[in-house]
Amino acid sequence: MQQQYSFKLLPSEAANDAAVKEFISKTSGYKPETITGWNVLKRSIDARSKTVWTNLTVQAFINEPFEKRKLIHFDFKDVSKASKSTIIIGAGPAGLFAALYLVEKGIKPIILERGKDVRSRRRDLAVLNKEGVINPESNYCFGEGGAGTYSDGKLYTRSNKRGSIDRILHLFVYFGAEEKILYEAHPHIGTNKLPDIITAMRRKITECGGEFLFDSKVVDLVIKDEEIKGVRTASGVTFQANDYILATGHSARDIFYLLNDKKLLIEAKPFALGVRIEHPQSIIDNIQYHSPKRDDLLPPASYSLVEQVDGKGVFSFCMCPGGIIAPSATDNNEVVVNGWSPSKRNNPFANSGIVVQVEEEEVRGEMSSHVKSEMSKVKQGGPLALLEFQRMVEQRAFAAGGGKFVAPAQRMVDFAENRLSASLPECSYHPGLQSFEMLNVLPSFIGKRLQEGFKMFGKKMKGYYTNEAVIVGVESRTSSPVRIPRTTDGLHHPQVKNLFPCGEGAGYAGGIVSAAMDGERVAEMIFKRER
Repeated sequence: MQQQYSFKLLPSEAANDAAVKEFISKTSGYKPETITGWNVLKRSIDARSKTVWTNLTVQAFINEPFEKRKLIHFDFKDVSKASKSTIIIGAGPAGLFAALYLVEKGIKPIILERGKDVRSRRRDLAVLNKEGVINPESNYCFGEGGAGTYSDGKLYTRSNKRGSIDRILHLFVYFGAEEKILYEAHPHIGTNKLPDIITAMRRKITECGGEFLFDSKVVDLVIKDEEIKGVRTASGVTFQANDYILATGHSARDIFYLLNDKKLLIEAKPFALGVRIEHPQSIIDNIQYHSPKRDDLLPPASYSLVEQVDGKGVFSFCMCPGGIIAPSATDNNEVVVNGWSPSKRNNPFANSGIVVQVEEEEVRGEMSSHVKSEMSKVKQGGPLALLEFQRMVEQRAFAAGGGKFVAPAQRMVDFAENRLSASLPECSYHPGLQSFEMLNVLPSFIGKRLQEGFKMFGKKMKGYYTNEAVIVGVESRTSSPVRIPRTTDGLHHPQVKNLFPCGEGAGYAGGIVSAAMDGERVAEMIFKRER
């Protein structure tokens, strides 16, 4: 028979099969020799008390042969001669998972990606980090896999109403991820492993007859009678299909401008903006595990923080234990930072975005009272107001850093107490740091809330508020500052019945898994409609 059992173990016990079997035996009442094996269903760390525990739920096999976990079967079809085709603009998580779903349903996907394949993209990232030279079409945001390829591979989401999280995780395992992502409380792949998985997805799509075209930036939509009749790329080639999925990500500003110029509905959408904070990982381990030295059986510690300041949330975003801060701008004259971790999370630093919610009303007040010299860049109101505000702050950060994507930075306590840092600690950000008073970069309503937020975080996590930590600016690409509306029944744009906006860029997702689910969701709608 098969039975589920849950128990709390020390990390050393959870890592020892003999100890786990003994716990199953004690919990079930069956002798150890009758237990033929088990599959882990859920595993998490509980560090709320001085003793750190591992919570484990298993499916045990008793008095019957053990069977390994059954994985979901995927039936990818030959679509090389399919009668229906869909153009997908963008090869991030939303676009890739939409394409895989369409292949399963017998519809041919044609993916147009403005950037390069993973291998070529890596070379452009090396030049960006070492020389401070950016390729606007191939960077941490644009290229095969989109921003998801180099965003750490965190697969945790609460968006289970939008699709099957389990199905998305099984697809990752199918293409090479470790099975542990199926049961870890906070599954993570690692930026070092994601490129191979993304490449495997592309190969499956093309092996099945789908098309995958790099260096194919879409610059125009041919619209007639409330339908797209084709899309034109920068090279002058026009591509046609039955339906069109817009999965361009939150940084494809040119697409927002294109839609606005064509008088297609788009809306300003609140987003979050702030800084990335970096501590030595040992400080976070000490705080979370209540010990000066982390047990080798425990993962590098993470945290999740949120406080209310002036009625607005100040919160951590995309926390990367054992991680690296990366330059995530998509154009010259702007500095944007983000974080990622390798699969082992074995770098000596822990970084996280600490951000504040940005809404249009406060932005208008900030612009009118503090940035009059920059008013020409930012329109009062309108669907692009928050996008222009985002760009303005990123350009301030670039100017403060002095060029070549050097980022402005300040020690945490110095920032909170309005002191210029005389020196900066070692940091994982490769282009380098420039000591700068961050209140002169950040909008005042964001900077002041961050100052209070850091002090409050220090009371919640003793040792967090320290000058050994450095804040690096700016963390501004948390989500899209624009939403592309779509109908509730058909998921297409209300003015164009065969255009399906999806993912982070359209304002319907926040992370790899939720973007992937949204891509599948619009692909499913296309399949139902075409059928």
